Amino acid sequence: MPSETNLPFFKNENISVHIGGLDNEYQIETENCFNLVFFLSSNISLEADDIHSEISIQKNSYILHYSFSKKTAKLISTSTFAMEFLHFQFEYSYISNLLDPQESNENKSILDRMIKNQFILLNHSEPPKITVEMHMIIKEITESSKKGVLQKLLIEAKIIKLLMLIFEQFSESKNISTTENTAQITKSFIDKYYTQQISTHDIALQLGLNETKIRSEFKSEYKITISEYINELRMLKARKMIIDREFLIKEIASECGYEYVPNFSRAFKKKYGISPDKLRNI
Repeated sequence: MPSETNLPFFKNENISVHIGGLDNEYQIETENCFNLVFFLSSNISLEADDIHSEISIQKNSYILHYSFSKKTAKLISTSTFAMEFLHFQFEYSYISNLLDPQESNENKSILDRMIKNQFILLNHSEPPKITVEMHMIIKEITESSKKGVLQKLLIEAKIIKLLMLIFEQFSESKNISTTENTAQITKSFIDKYYTQQISTHDIALQLGLNETKIRSEFKSEYKITISEYINELRMLKARKMIIDREFLIKEIASECGYEYVPNFSRAFKKKYGISPDKLRNI
């Protein structure tokens, strides 16, 4: 009898979705289909027909792989803890219909790159990292209680969004060295994700850059530390939302990247010399 982990979380004629969390071993069988696996724990190694040794998989990375012929791969826990992962398997016809290579040369190029497995290694060196936005989508999928047609619509919409983010990530990585320096790349990331609970370590991990390097180059370029810049953006956003009087203080705190309201209130008062509640009541 298959284990609960090996039973799909969702399955139709074109897509199957598996959530890891119970087993110490998981087998993937593939033939003329795409596999997208997000690795959410650090205790995973990979065995496959076309490699001769186990590969240790880093936490918060993913692999998008196409196989034309019948192949088998196996995920194995390297510790006593169960593996955490999210596995999508797409039939070739689903991806082909989704991209419709006849519609444009760009669509055809993306499908060709997927078939040639050019979305496996970022910058030809390592598997790409799961971004903050990808993590948010993964959470929406795994924590959803929807069933039937609503589940199908949710998952298919999120799959499209995940694929868009993957294509964008690889497209941006090709241009990093020629269009922006490290400080500019870091600032662009912060400008997009400052409302999330991010740290300098998170930013370095997501961008695949050295943490010490981004700290020093950001400070040199903008004369402010990364944490100070994040706080500045959050406080400006918070002040505007408080003055607009459309949101509760706890909603503003959450929207500005603070898990706890007291932490938000202390940071706001330190910045502006007045508490959020008092500013609202002026």
